Parts: sequence; C-alpha cells; structure tokens
Amino acid sequence: MHPESPTPKDAPSGLTQVEALAYEMHVKDVMTRPVVSVRPTDNISHLSELLRKHSITGVPVLSEEKLVGIISVKDLIAALERGDPTAQVSAYMTETLLTVNEGDALVRALEAFTKTGVGRLPVLDDGGRLVGMLTKGDIAQGLLRALQSPQGEEELRRYRASHLFEDIVSDRTSLFMRYRVRHRDFASGGMASAHVRRALLRLGASLETARRCAIAVYEAEMNLVIHTTNGGLLRVEIQPQLIFMEALDDGPGIEDIDRAMQSGYTTTPPEIRAMGFGAGFGLVNIQRCVDKMWLKSQPGEGTRLEMWIYLQPGAERRGLETLLDRLSA
Repeated sequence: MHPESPTPKDAPSGLTQVEALAYEMHVKDVMTRPVVSVRPTDNISHLSELLRKHSITGVPVLSEEKLVGIISVKDLIAALERGDPTAQVSAYMTETLLTVNEGDALVRALEAFTKTGVGRLPVLDDGGRLVGMLTKGDIAQGLLRALQSPQGEEELRRYRASHLFEDIVSDRTSLFMRYRVRHRDFASGGMASAHVRRALLRLGASLETARRCAIAVYEAEMNLVIHTTNGGLLRVEIQPQLIFMEALDDGPGIEDIDRAMQSGYTTTPPEIRAMGFGAGFGLVNIQRCVDKMWLKSQPGEGTRLEMWIYLQPGAERRGLETLLDRLSA
C-alpha cells in the first residue's frame, strides 16, 4: 500500500450483463438507418404525413445534406394547435442540437438521454455527416438482441489461447500494454479499452474478467480525455495471477478526492457535458469493476490511479509484492 494512500477500496464486480454490453457496443450497432428527414421549407402537413407513414415521433431537418435542426410530434402538435398546417418546418424545428458519433460507446448515449431528456439523437460520422438516428427504443432492442446472441461466447472460443502463461516458465511472466491518451480526443476515446479487452480474450481470460477490465480502462481513459491538460498515459500489466491497470497525468489534479468518488459529482465543463460526457459516474463504475483501487491527486500536480483485478487465490499478496517492488525501484 502507498504510504500516502487511503485504504484501497474493496469493490467486487457489480455490473449487470446489460451494463457491460452498454460499454462494449457502439451507437452504430443499434441506430436506425436509413434516415427519414425533412427540409426546412417543407410544411407541417407534409411532416404530419411523414410521421404517420413511418410510425415515428420525430425527424432530422436537412438543408443540402447538412443537419440544421430536428422536429418532433410535439412541435407538430404545437403548430396544429395554432392552426398553422401550412407553416414551414423551419418555424417550429429545434436548432440547438445534441448529437452522438456512430463510434461512441452506447453507455455515453444512454447518459446523454438521461441527462437531457431528449427523445432522439442524430448520429454523425467522423466527417459530420448524418448517418442515423438513435432513440431509447433502439438501444433497448439492440441490447436485447445482443443478450440473445451467442456471439460473445463464439468470440471467446475462437480467440482462446489455452494455458498461454502456464506454458512459459519464468520467475515472473507479464504482458505490458501502454497507450498515450490525448486531451479532448473524443474520436479515439475507448480504443485502448477495446484493445485490452480483445487481448484478454485472446489470452483465454473469461468474458466477465475481460469486461470488468475493459470498463475500468474505458472510464480511466475518458477521464484522461476530459479532465487533463496534456492528456496522459494508460498502462496495463497482465499476469497469470492478476491484472494491474494504471492511469497517469500531469495536471490539473483533483481538489477533493472524497467528493470525486461520489456518484454524480463532476467537474466536467458544461460544453463537454452537453456532448453527453462527464456525468460523474466514472470513478464509481471503476470501483464497481475492480478488486482494489488506489487514487492519489494534488491540484496542479496531476493524478495517479491504480486498479487491480485478481485472477487467482493469493493474487492480492502478489499485488502487494508488485506494489512494493515499484516503491523500492
């Protein structure tokens, strides 16, 4: 244990299979496409017929293939109550838009729905083009399909490398993975987590272990994207007995660690929260996934987060030995 650290938190895995899938799946896996849309110059009567025909409750508004607004059945009702069926869509559409990227983890879209209360989210590709629409119903149906699919077990069987560590004879055998995470690089956020999960499955780790580790790495990764000044470093060490994960950065640090550990507490800037990130559950979710967690931070001096998942009996003692080795180095 670090001499300056609080007592490590005991937190056995508490995520449900649905919650784990929300981290693994992406918006593009469940979104609706092709997209039904209207133009700003279309009238309300046309919108009404379109919603009825496709049994939907809202559509994006496109002008020359560019997303300029969104209009819902609520806006339609407002127009009809005013006796305005010939009005243009542009008069009633919402121009302040919250969007998601097709490559975003599904959990971020869920957080955006929870925070804002919107009924649908336009989905953009990396070039800013509209490629789909997402509703809470799309997410529910997508998660249900994933729960009923044997794909996860098939992937595990396909990539399993049985007894890999056991076949290597040495005093200490480890696999090290290292990732540089850039500040505000949301497009790449989550890539390290995906790589770690795939590596663990190929090494023969259980699906539950791979998920726990991937979620912890994902949340640590997004904290580096959102809260650092210059980005940071993620390191993962996989041993036969344990998995050790570490996130390091050089600023701006955490003023109150106890508050940072409270569910829903966040210091994320408003413009980032408007994108659906930084809901204040990152550290809490990490704690739910790992067996031990240690956090040290000082304002202006950066943050160090260490996490352990134990794979075998006695691994906790091995984790302490690893920690002492690092301190004495």
